[in-house]
Parts: sequence; C-alpha cells; structure tokens
Amino acid sequence: MATILELLSVLFGSFVLNLVPFASPSNLFIASNAAIIVESDPFTLGFLVALGSALAKLIVYGVTFFVGKHLGEKRRQRIDAQGLKIKRWAFLLLFVAAATPIPDEPVVIPLGLMKYNLGKFFVAFFLGKLVITITGAALGNWSLDVFSGVFGRTELIVLSIILTIVITVVMLKVDFGKLAEKVFKKKVVLPE
Repeated sequence: MATILELLSVLFGSFVLNLVPFASPSNLFIASNAAIIVESDPFTLGFLVALGSALAKLIVYGVTFFVGKHLGEKRRQRIDAQGLKIKRWAFLLLFVAAATPIPDEPVVIPLGLMKYNLGKFFVAFFLGKLVITITGAALGNWSLDVFSGVFGRTELIVLSIILTIVITVVMLKVDFGKLAEKVFKKKVVLPE
C-alpha cells in the first residue's frame, strides 16, 4: 500500500498541474498515472487528485473573482446580465465541465467574474472531478493489471506519461470545431 508521503505527492502533484490554465493534462490522465505509480485503491487516488484539482481551481476562481472588481462599469453590467441567465444552470455546467476531460477554465473563469457562490463552486467542481478521477484511477489500475505481463512497472509509467503528454498536446493543437465541420461537412458552432 501507499505511504503517506506518496499520497501527499499525488495531492500536491494534482494541485500543481491544475494551476496551469488551459494546458494542464486531463485529471483522467493524472489519476490514471497516479494509479500506475502509487499502489492504492482508485477511490483514495481519485479523491486526492480531485481535491488537488479543486483547490487549484479555487485559486483560479479567486483571481478572476478579484479581477472582476476592477472591470469597467459597462463590462460589469454585461457580465452581471449574462450571469443572471446562467446562474440557475451554473452548478450543473460546472459539474459537467469538471467531470469531462475538456479544459475547465471556459466555465471557471466566467463564474469567478460573475461572483458565483464559492461554496457551490467548490462542491460542483469537486464532485465533477471525483467522477473523472475515480474513473481514471480505476483505468490506471486496470491497465497495470492487463499490461504488467507485457511491460514492467517502470516501462508502463514511462508509456503512460508519454501518452498523457501526446494526448494533451493533441487536445491543445486540434481545432475541434474545424474537425467537426470536416467530419459532418457543415458548419458547427462550439460553445465558448
């Protein structure tokens, strides 16, 4: 089983990686890699990665919350008007964004600017991350079980990290709107 130091490393690593806006790897992969590196159950690893992620996004949220105080009056009124339209769905939107491997910032930043309730923000984000991180940790444990006969633990860790980097770069480089247009042969508008 994992040591306290290893578990704290998972929490700290998740926290640091999630401080990088728009370019951090998906928490699915962070949890999956953690499961390959640290011997622990998926719930514990998923919980620690989700907690680290949620604490990091609280910082992003806090920065945008306080930046919002320095916006001009016109811009503030526009944000407040938009906020009234989505406040009812904000919890669900944040939960869904957190529970998927897509970047969270397009939802986190506007909620900070519109001064969404901090408690609701943390709960929605943490629960969403818990869904994806427990899944990721379970997938990491599964891949360790399946591929341990083919690869050693070290090789599997290296392959997992390389795969995480490649997928992260692809997600950053690919314009999914243009890709969808090519696939469906018509203009597709992705939400911003």
